[in-house]
Amino acid sequence: MLVTLCVNGEDSTTDVLPRTTLVDFLRHSLGMTGTHVGCEHGVCGACTVIVDGDAVRSCLMLAVQANGAEIMTIEGLADASANLSPLQEAFHRHHALQCGFCTPGVLMTAHALLRQEPNASKERIREVISGNLCRCTGYMPIVDAIFEARSSYQPASPATRARGR
Repeated sequence: MLVTLCVNGEDSTTDVLPRTTLVDFLRHSLGMTGTHVGCEHGVCGACTVIVDGDAVRSCLMLAVQANGAEIMTIEGLADASANLSPLQEAFHRHHALQCGFCTPGVLMTAHALLRQEPNASKERIREVISGNLCRCTGYMPIVDAIFEARSSYQPASPATRARGR
């Protein structure tokens, strides 16, 4: 089946088998290996990507189900010059990763949350990332990093928008 997606701002049309999962499509067809394959049952959250603004488990979604969608993977979180996003910088400052296996999924989950709820409380952050399993760091540095990054998701004030910033 022919699948057309916009992944990290780039359009891609590829022929895929109907049973190809979105994570396999991203990793094998597009070479985007930042999205990790963990449990393959939607339990660990390592494969989380953003599809049309919502965090989804890409191991549970078929590539054909995402046809026409706008997808953001961990590779799209940094800017075009590979500068870390404010969320990634906060993870670095708070030492919110160790082995890094869960980190892409946690970052994508957090990014989707903060885009929808830029004032999310620590309790809400904990609730939303509860489906992302981390076996190394514990969750306090992760929650602290996400909480700190909230300010970068705040909408610009009317005065800032008027100045063109």
